[in-house]
Amino acid sequence: MDSQTVEPTQTVQNPPAAGRLKPNSLGVLGILFFVLSAQAPLTGIAGAVPIAVAIGNGAGAPAAYAAVGAVILLFSVGFVAMGRHVVDAGAFYTYIGKGLGRPVGSGSAGVALFAYCAVQAAMYGLYGFIVSGLVEQYTGLSAPWWVCVLVTMVIVQILGAAGIEMGAKILAVFVLAEFSILLVFAVVTFFKGGGPEGLGFAHSFSPDAALQGAPGVALMFAVASMFGFEATAIYGEEAREPRRTVPRATYLSVVVVTVFFAFISWMLVSAHGASNATAAAGQALESGDATSWVFAPITAQFGGWVGDALPILLATSLFAGVLAFHNSANRYLFSLGRDGLLPRGLTAVNRRHSPWVAGGVQTVISLALVMPFVLLGKDPVLSLFSWFSGVAVLAVMLLYFLTSVSVVVFFRRERLDTRPWNTLIAPVLGALGIAGAIWLILANFTTLIGGDQGTAMWLELTVPAVLVLGVIGARLTRGRTTADR
Repeated sequence: MDSQTVEPTQTVQNPPAAGRLKPNSLGVLGILFFVLSAQAPLTGIAGAVPIAVAIGNGAGAPAAYAAVGAVILLFSVGFVAMGRHVVDAGAFYTYIGKGLGRPVGSGSAGVALFAYCAVQAAMYGLYGFIVSGLVEQYTGLSAPWWVCVLVTMVIVQILGAAGIEMGAKILAVFVLAEFSILLVFAVVTFFKGGGPEGLGFAHSFSPDAALQGAPGVALMFAVASMFGFEATAIYGEEAREPRRTVPRATYLSVVVVTVFFAFISWMLVSAHGASNATAAAGQALESGDATSWVFAPITAQFGGWVGDALPILLATSLFAGVLAFHNSANRYLFSLGRDGLLPRGLTAVNRRHSPWVAGGVQTVISLALVMPFVLLGKDPVLSLFSWFSGVAVLAVMLLYFLTSVSVVVFFRRERLDTRPWNTLIAPVLGALGIAGAIWLILANFTTLIGGDQGTAMWLELTVPAVLVLGVIGARLTRGRTTADR
């Protein structure tokens, strides 16, 4: 911290809370694993990159990941500056409330909770489909996708209640497994000099390559693959030395995820050959199995056993994401209960200082989101996964934008940190980049969800509707909160 930044004793803090999460439970790496788990790296690579290449900007798709990473890095500068003065499990909504006022902060809390529960439900849909296929492949038993999901909901609830350290250990195993196989493939491909046309750096990262085709579509899918950074602040109360741990975890997460997605997608394009990558991705989409565009070159590199392992790793990738978002959402519920916006019973913690009541409520919400798709016989991938993942991306990008604006307003008013880059320039640039991303998402939302225009419109409207309901709820609960937002 430089001379223009206040010391920790001047930090803005919330009053004593009804419940308390376990402090000193997570270090930088522990928080990093929660962020990376929320990214579900193998899911993002296998699910989004082939689409970004096929209908986006072709071989230039890796540049889209680099561009999105740059925008998120700008956002993170203000996000970290705010985090030095506000430590709370509510993260986004706490930050927004401090800058833009309690009603907008409360509305954003609803949006955040909606986003995390929606993306978790989306992951459950794809997870159920993948696991159901694996069960049938290896046992011969026909297990409906929703049965696999219900069993997993119970497991996630148990792990969530077991404490944050247990969750971090489970996630570390799964994240390292999927990261390792993708990274080893990419490194081997790189040192072999690439695929049939070489490394082709210019074909993926030059301005002409980045702007070819439909770059907006590629950027949209890059955004969809790379969110979840709020987890660094959500776990601030449980972090060791949060004013140091959270900033380090945030910047490390942004850099690791950006480099990972850009590098892996570049090596996949190279493995297919820049001139053939778009056609190959299109064929994979037409076949109904987009993952084959990713799995085929990896299998060719290491042998058939990898082809058997990758679907299993895809399932564990989704499980890790589900668990990560369960932990994020239940901490939001905990924080909302502590601030009086929801019943205070949500602040109950067990012997491991885990918010077990909030976790149970979050599991019930997940069940409520998934069951209509089961009862109506909707496809778990084409409907549940596509619809909810699209609306979750839109909701989170709105939170990013509101947070960036809030950072500027907060530091102009409080003057706790007078560094122009950290509290004004970077947040404004980040807000402009995020606004552009929101515009791209709205313009291509039908493509993102894989549905029709009517469905897209209704899903788009849910986000502002939740924000408005949250603002109304804040006004109805005025005077009952523990924090002045």
